[in-house]
Amino acid sequence: MATEPLLDVRSVTTGYGSTPILRGIDLAIQPGEIVAVIGRNGVGKTTMMRSLIGQLRVWQGSIRLKGQEIAPLPPERRAQTGIGYIPQGREVFPRMTVEENLFIGEMVNRAGSRKLYDMVYRYFPILAERKRQAAGTMSGGQQQQLAIGRALIGNPDLLLLDEPSEGIQPSIVEDIARVMLTINKELGTTILFVEQNLDMIMAMTQRCYVMDKGRIVTELPSHALADRDVVKRHLQI
Repeated sequence: MATEPLLDVRSVTTGYGSTPILRGIDLAIQPGEIVAVIGRNGVGKTTMMRSLIGQLRVWQGSIRLKGQEIAPLPPERRAQTGIGYIPQGREVFPRMTVEENLFIGEMVNRAGSRKLYDMVYRYFPILAERKRQAAGTMSGGQQQQLAIGRALIGNPDLLLLDEPSEGIQPSIVEDIARVMLTINKELGTTILFVEQNLDMIMAMTQRCYVMDKGRIVTELPSHALADRDVVKRHLQI
């Protein structure tokens, strides 16, 4: 018997104002998978992420998490069902300390769930070293680690990451990719991420969806991801 997808997205259409961006998105993510969504700029990847977390209203279609329809729910309710979201640009609270930013992650996530402060500090030691530092004074890579840690605090079932390598030096990108694999292995956290960094895609993902013009146009299975040229070509579709 097939396992029910953790995330099941069917025929999702949405956009901005009266302009459609997503034109019938279909994807399914199994529990414990790491899946990437790739494609060139402007094809709707960030719009898809914003629709999954609830920042954009779904015009048509279905979004089911663990079998529950969540499309009508606002973002805070979706977080409570088990979604952690790391947006493009990180969006940490710059005047708040590292520790205060992490506490915000607890506030917006599921009440009574396991809190992972010690584990977050183990994954990202720089956060432990700089608990009292204002987030806005940290580097882009450190802020990205903080944003991931904030999302992890409530122990989500699904992590959504939008362009996690953007504006970050290569060594930190490698560290983040390694930590995400560890999180997936140790916690069983399912990960869906949007990315254009070829090295990060090759390091992390188990399969890829390719987007173009607001639609999923193909899927790259695990064996296809062994060929860098194949992945690179699909990044430019």
